[in-house]
Amino acid sequence: MHVAVFILVVLVFVAVSGALVRLVRVPLPVLQIAMGAALAWPVRGMHVEIDPELFLLVFIPPLLFGDAYGAPKRELVALREPILDLAIGLVFFTIVGFGYALHWLVPSIPLVVAFALAAVLSPTDAVAVSSIVDRNVVPARLMHILEGESLLNDASGLVMFRFAVAAVLTGSFSFAAASLSFLYAVAAGILTGAVALFVAAKVLQLLNRIGGVPGEAQVLVMILLPFVAYLGAEHVGASGILAAVTAGLLTGGSGIFRFLGVSARIQIMSLWTTLSFVFNGTLFILLGVQLPDIIRNVPPELSSRLPVIEPILTVLALTLCLIALRFLWIWVGDIATRISARLRKHKAEPFGLRVRLAGSVAGVRGAITLAGILSLPLAMPDGSPFPARDVVIFLAAGVIICSLVIASLALPRIARGLVEPGEDAGAAEERLARVGAAKAAIARIESIAGADAGDGEVPGARLAAADSIVAGYRRRIAASDEADEGRAEAREAGRLELELRLAGIEAERTAVRAMFRRREINDHTMQALLTEITLSEALLKGRRARK
Repeated sequence: MHVAVFILVVLVFVAVSGALVRLVRVPLPVLQIAMGAALAWPVRGMHVEIDPELFLLVFIPPLLFGDAYGAPKRELVALREPILDLAIGLVFFTIVGFGYALHWLVPSIPLVVAFALAAVLSPTDAVAVSSIVDRNVVPARLMHILEGESLLNDASGLVMFRFAVAAVLTGSFSFAAASLSFLYAVAAGILTGAVALFVAAKVLQLLNRIGGVPGEAQVLVMILLPFVAYLGAEHVGASGILAAVTAGLLTGGSGIFRFLGVSARIQIMSLWTTLSFVFNGTLFILLGVQLPDIIRNVPPELSSRLPVIEPILTVLALTLCLIALRFLWIWVGDIATRISARLRKHKAEPFGLRVRLAGSVAGVRGAITLAGILSLPLAMPDGSPFPARDVVIFLAAGVIICSLVIASLALPRIARGLVEPGEDAGAAEERLARVGAAKAAIARIESIAGADAGDGEVPGARLAAADSIVAGYRRRIAASDEADEGRAEAREAGRLELELRLAGIEAERTAVRAMFRRREINDHTMQALLTEITLSEALLKGRRARK
């Protein structure tokens, strides 16, 4: 009962954080950590025991699947070279450089455990970056690279983390065996993710053939997909992380949505955004809940000389070390890009100093790092405590918070002025797509309107209906026209139309509720009508937000 109440309280805090972030000038992850700490601080000794394997299973698959599903696939392919350079090369560079630096700074941490902490600190969090700085302030190319990197280095970093933990538990490490295991984990994980998606598509196809299956059942198949991919890969000794990422990346272009009913498609639209918000928020609030206990019980290895200052300086030094390693790798990569482009006689697109600095500071650590470090085993196979577990959890939590604070203070200032004013490329692309789609719709409607009338059809009714529909499409084209004058007039007409439609929808909602209060309709009828009204309102408000 206490666990259930605690979970409900955490979820309430996640919801409240979404409202509070609008009122305070604090990034959402920082606010959620502070709220978690506020929840736990009055209760001295409050500590949530988390089963490592269960923690990974609950949080990792949906988070990675959601990030992969929402990633811009075309841009990831176009920027694959810098993304892979950061997602794989920088991960190994960070593990080696940060691992040795940590072992030198805190000798009580065994080198293999230091490598494990370095591996779990390798994944970055682009979601946290977008909560710190407006996407329109950061250059689109840099933002896409950060998104692709955070997606793939989740997999590479956590795979290496698992290898490092296994080395601690077994007491042995073979580079050749680890390399072969890594290749198998990657290949089998990718294959398992693709197979899981294929199986989900077949299940949805079967449900579609049966007919009359509730949309909620189809949505449940999509919810289970990342967990099936993860567990299937772990069962065959592969990377469940890569399986979940692969399933998410392939979902959008696989055609699986054609097997979903209209109701299921509408629910899926916001499903992963909601789940990502809930799981990310829960993780940061759990970090905040752990924070008071972590601070009260600072490991003695970090406070032998200066009880308060030494732990803070250690965390700050390690965070700056991560930023410096990242800056060095991006700088060297820029030089290599210029040399390669010169040899191939291609045009290079190197980053400037400020963009390199922004990319370095933007490598904040977030939910995946927290989920990974909290999954450390509690004990060794012989029953003894896992070496330096409390120390590395303290340092990981400190680095997450410190990287968020540094990025919150520095990134908006560094990124200011990096994006030239003008129409966003994505907005221009969307405008052209709307025009193309509207022209195709007009051509199709006119061809149907010109066909022979069917038996019993009212003369002229088809042409009248077609004219009304086509007029709406022509207004859409005019609103996207290059000519400023015609575009402004069409937009003003569209704005007035939207206001009138929204006013009508509000009147519909009021009338339906009034009929329910007068007992003219029952609650089922009211809910059905309100659902239709709400969907219409959402579509109209979506159009208004994009204008």
